Order: sequence, then structure tokens, then C-alpha cells
Amino acid sequence: MRLADATWTDVRDADVDVAFVPVGSTEQHGPHAPLGTDTLDAVAVAEAGATAYETSVGDDASGDGALGEVVVAPPIPVGVAEEHRAFDGTMWVSPDTFRAYVREAAESLPSHGIDRVVFVNGHGGNVEALAEVARRFSRDDAHDGYAVAFTWFEAVGEHASDMGHAGPLETSLLRATHPHLVREDRVATASDGAADRWGEWVAGVNLAHDSDEFTDNGVVGDPSAGDAARGEELLDRAGDALADLATAVVDREPTSR
Repeated sequence: MRLADATWTDVRDADVDVAFVPVGSTEQHGPHAPLGTDTLDAVAVAEAGATAYETSVGDDASGDGALGEVVVAPPIPVGVAEEHRAFDGTMWVSPDTFRAYVREAAESLPSHGIDRVVFVNGHGGNVEALAEVARRFSRDDAHDGYAVAFTWFEAVGEHASDMGHAGPLETSLLRATHPHLVREDRVATASDGAADRWGEWVAGVNLAHDSDEFTDNGVVGDPSAGDAARGEELLDRAGDALADLATAVVDREPTSR
């Protein structure tokens, strides 16, 4: 159930096990992919995960385990993305603002009996802040909620090693879910100008704070190395992994506050 499409009585009458809160970014993704890539991907994975979870519930003939459904909350579209500030259109907030907003938004849910939350993340710059949000949410004595953060491109098996920025994974997922937004006539140029890896590394330290220090067009990795079929596989893998995580989150009973 998409929260934004439901009425309040729909939510009241639903048997909700867990909420997925998609979290993305509005930032450059090279000349070929939209600024909203991370948000679009997070929403697509959240919805795929909700379908996979609810299907697994329906297939559970034993009667054990989860019984309800998933609420997919509206996405949070601006994240921690100042590293892309040199590229036009990029938006960002400070980590403090981001953490406070995401946590307070999620804290609305336990008041309606939705006390299990998974933040479904599509942007690498959000990872550290979201981990802290999940911990703070789960330790809050004001409610019985429990939350974790899930980043889709870390849950796609061997494909994860190909994650760059606007590279093969993000481009192939867009080709599968939002093909009309990929500027296919610019993919070759994006590939030609792409960096091989994220950052400039010495002794295990990234010397580059901003992405324009190592990529002229904002791309890391080859966006041509992933078609829609690969994108469908990524969506299936990430959605199934999210469903498995949701089951564990629903079943978990935190013991410390």
C-alpha cells in the first residue's frame, strides 16, 4: 500500500507489519541519467520489496510468521549530497538536518501502530546518517519502534562490485523501471568521460571530498555495461533481499532501550 495514495481509514483498517521509507537524493547522475535517479531507484526497490514480502506472506501455508502488509511511505528526495555541489541542479542538506528530518518523519508512524520501519536507501552519501537515524529511532523510549537502514545496491550479490555513480547498476535499473528518463543518445559520451573508481586514494584515504575532483562529467563506471535485463535482475535481487530483511525486522523484539 502506498501511503500517499491511501485514505486515513485505509490505514486504520489495514494490518500493517512494516513501513518502507524510501530515501534518495536530488543530485547529478552524469549527462544521461536524471537528477532524481537515487529517489526513483529507492521507490522502485521499496515497491518490489513490498510485493515480494506480501507474496511470501500469502504463500505461507503454515500460518506462521508475518500476516500483514507493507506500507510504502512517500520518498524523501533530498539527502546528504554536497559532494556533487559542482554539478548543476544538485540539492543537499546537512547531515544534521537530514538525520533530524528523517527520524522525525519516521517517528510519526508508531503513533498509528506502525512500529517497524525499514529505510530503503538509494544514495551512498546517506548511508552513515541513516545508520544513526535507525539507531536513534530504535533506542527512543517514547515508542516501541524498531528501524534498520537498507541500501539496495549493497544487496545485489556479485553485481555490487560494479557500483559506481551513474554507472552500470544505476543505469540498468533505470532502463528497467524508467527507460524514458535515460538519455540513450548521451550514454556513449557518459562512458567516455567516466572515471574508473570513486575518489583519489592514498593509504586507504580518499583525498577527494567532492566528485568533480575525479570525474569531469559526474560518472563513475561504464553506464553502457548494463541493459534493462540486468536492471530487472537487480530489482528482483534487491526486492527479495528487502523482503527477507522485513521479515526479520517484523519478527525481532528489541530488548534494550
